[in-house]
Amino acid sequence: MGLNLNVILFLVLHLLPGMESSMINLSGNGYDGIVIAINPGVPEDGKLIQSIKKMVTEASTYLFHASKRRVYFRNVKILIPMTWKSRSEYLMPKHESYEQADVIVANPYAKYGDDPYTLQYGQCGDKGQYIHFTPNFLLDNNELVYGPRGRVFVHEWAHLRWGVFEEYNTDQPFYLSQKGVIEPTRCSTGITGTKAVNKCQGGSCVIKPCKRDSHTGLYEAKCIFIPDKSQTAKESIMFMQSLDSVTEFCTKNTHNTEAPTLQNKMCNRKSTWDIIMKSEDFQNTSPMTGTNLPPSPTFSLLKSKQRVVCLVLDKSGSMSSENRLFRMNQAAELFLIQIIEKGSLAAMVTFDSDAKIQNYLTKIADGNDYQNITANLPQIADGGTSICSGLKAGFQAITHDNQRTFGSEIILLTDGEDSQISSCFEEVKQSGAIIHTIALGPSAARELETLSNMTGGLRFYAHKDVSGLIDAFSRISSRSGDMTQQAIQLESKALNIEGKKWMNGSVLVDSTIGNDTFFVVTWTTQKPEILLQDPKGKIYKVSDFEKDKLNIQSARLRIPGTAETGTWTYSLLNKHADSQLLMVTMTTRARNPSTLPVIATAHMSRNTALYPSPMIVYARVSQGFLPVLGVNVTAIIESEDGHQVILELWDNGAGADTVKNDGIYSRYFTDYHGNGRYSLKVYAQARKNTARLSLRQQNRALYVPGYVENGKIIMNPPRPEVQDDMVAEVQDFSRLTSGGSFTVSEAPAVTPADVFPPGKIEDLEATFKGDHIQMSWTAPGNVLDKGKANSYIIRISKYIQDLQQDFDHAALVNTSGLIPKEAGSTENFGFKPESSRIENGTTFYIAIQAIHERNRTSEVSNIAQATKLIIPPEPSVPALATSISAFSSMIFELAVIFFYTLN
Repeated sequence: MGLNLNVILFLVLHLLPGMESSMINLSGNGYDGIVIAINPGVPEDGKLIQSIKKMVTEASTYLFHASKRRVYFRNVKILIPMTWKSRSEYLMPKHESYEQADVIVANPYAKYGDDPYTLQYGQCGDKGQYIHFTPNFLLDNNELVYGPRGRVFVHEWAHLRWGVFEEYNTDQPFYLSQKGVIEPTRCSTGITGTKAVNKCQGGSCVIKPCKRDSHTGLYEAKCIFIPDKSQTAKESIMFMQSLDSVTEFCTKNTHNTEAPTLQNKMCNRKSTWDIIMKSEDFQNTSPMTGTNLPPSPTFSLLKSKQRVVCLVLDKSGSMSSENRLFRMNQAAELFLIQIIEKGSLAAMVTFDSDAKIQNYLTKIADGNDYQNITANLPQIADGGTSICSGLKAGFQAITHDNQRTFGSEIILLTDGEDSQISSCFEEVKQSGAIIHTIALGPSAARELETLSNMTGGLRFYAHKDVSGLIDAFSRISSRSGDMTQQAIQLESKALNIEGKKWMNGSVLVDSTIGNDTFFVVTWTTQKPEILLQDPKGKIYKVSDFEKDKLNIQSARLRIPGTAETGTWTYSLLNKHADSQLLMVTMTTRARNPSTLPVIATAHMSRNTALYPSPMIVYARVSQGFLPVLGVNVTAIIESEDGHQVILELWDNGAGADTVKNDGIYSRYFTDYHGNGRYSLKVYAQARKNTARLSLRQQNRALYVPGYVENGKIIMNPPRPEVQDDMVAEVQDFSRLTSGGSFTVSEAPAVTPADVFPPGKIEDLEATFKGDHIQMSWTAPGNVLDKGKANSYIIRISKYIQDLQQDFDHAALVNTSGLIPKEAGSTENFGFKPESSRIENGTTFYIAIQAIHERNRTSEVSNIAQATKLIIPPEPSVPALATSISAFSSMIFELAVIFFYTLN
């Protein structure tokens, strides 16, 4: 192969389009289509809208200068929730929704503060998911702790749009530099300040000098960096945008490569500006000429409406094969009964060579309204396939009763090809409708995904059995942001059961769910015997299930009242002599509006993959905005020919996983099995009381503890004291979700074993124990994060540049006794540096590579630092109180110099 594989992987990973929901467009230096959505739970307050406008307007000018006249905010849409009163100035949304907003305004779940943050868990340069501001942040006077809101917005925008990371580290606020000096973790090093401990008790605070920790050689855990109010440094926005002088990002010349920041870890010590300049935005945009500022942003106020959904279902001749029509009807009925929210409007269209409106919009107000639609589900499949006819009829069904297609949803299901589908793309775009597509079988039109992509819709692929269709329909829930109304899937299992055999299973119902709970059984030949037992022992038999009125071979039980908390067990007996496919589905909703349910969402890192390129599977498990940790998460990826790959996803901060314990479970996917569509389904289970909530939020604007002004320390109010990992157990639960579909091209039928190298080690740590260096890291795989590597190469130097610039020529460490473990395991290794005199203050830098069995090497790991330290007893230093006098400051600094001299 002429081109280095790591280069190929980099190019493929960074040039392919990502799994994006945002509709932002950059044209002529201005960003259009930014959506800021207010959560339905936020009380109506006109001041909130004014604060948003002011923040964005300030941010636009700041961004323009920070980007060196390249970009600014031109048009912003503010999405008002249905819970607010209607006003004449509110317009109708098109494709905009809370679920796909770029910025959300929502109350924090649990009282853990109002830090602005960006949900960002991709690789370096990958776009984030959304920015979260709380109403308190937007309305309160908090400029002293965060800086002007416009500057904070630009800080978070850099996370969201350009995939850069923080240049501070609350876990490691200080580090030991190559010069043996303790430095605050920051970029740039030109930002000055002091360090102190602010001890508060009973409303009074005392400021004391920091002591050194005898184990780490750094300052004690409570030591904080307090910046000078007056600075000359212009960098960096990703460290402390609150400082008046800070107007730029760190560049190659000002970047601090030594600091233990997430930016250095994730981006191979490249500066934020280097990453920003490589973004798609900046590759295609030149600085504006002249000296004039760009125009101020314009704002559109959009108000959400009740949900309007039209099913557009294929009944062409090909739907008669493999029971497709039958399975479509089963899934569509389930959607209308169990998934669509009460109060929604629903319609249905069927199509073959032509289209027919089966139902105009019907309000789903009670349990019987759906019957008006399900009674018209198609019973005969014949004719050709005209997808555009179906879509146009869908628009007519929606507009018949003075509704507009703007903001409405169409669920388009088809198994057929249609060479004319592109003829209605422009009409679809102008309709303002959101098109969710479900491709059934391998022959469904390849242009379906284009419809979803251009309208912000979801995309799914279903193979043979009904479970894929049911999973797809179950995922198409409300996009309003009201989690208490959304349907939650607990179980989806389909098995081919031999004659006279049982199918057994169990489902967990936790205390956050239990309303509107349905248990559904489907079959292909004969109705099975059904036994369902609740946690208190009550048994529901087949006679308790609603009879199948539509002849679509399904039985449904709506659990009376609120479902009991605990483990539900079920047993199905195939009474037929021959084997048949039996399927169990269980859905529910939140137990009460005051407690948000635990949810799971999933997606791939890309919509499309060009072989050879590894994809990343992401699953997020959360309760409100809080990550749920300690969950067993499993992904099932299925190709068009039915080949399945099962992956256990990890939240260990290694391999594909960006940050440990953030509730984002990730894994590389490399087992391609031919070209075409692939589907993703994820199970999340918490058992044996292992799950817990975390209050830790990454990629947030720094809460500034205070400032030094004219030699005096002026402290801000302390940040609310909250443990990063809150001791809050989560009940055992189970969740299931569809992650949609993605497409693969240029892949062989079976992936060769030597295509991908071992994964890069990201969490290497090293410390001195006596005269030995002890190392630890998470084992990569033989293929990225799968299997186990063949061997390791460890190199060491007293100079970090040796490992950064010429790893292959740094000194080797003897690893003959080091046998790699299975991927995901913790590796430990100790050695004594050879041919070096080890004295107090001696520092070594260490890095590692993993070797594939066919001698492919991983990227060089992060560089770990080990320093031999013997810390002398500290002299007594008086408290700093609330000011630093010239004398006490001198004593404090002399004490620090004394320590440096000894070390």
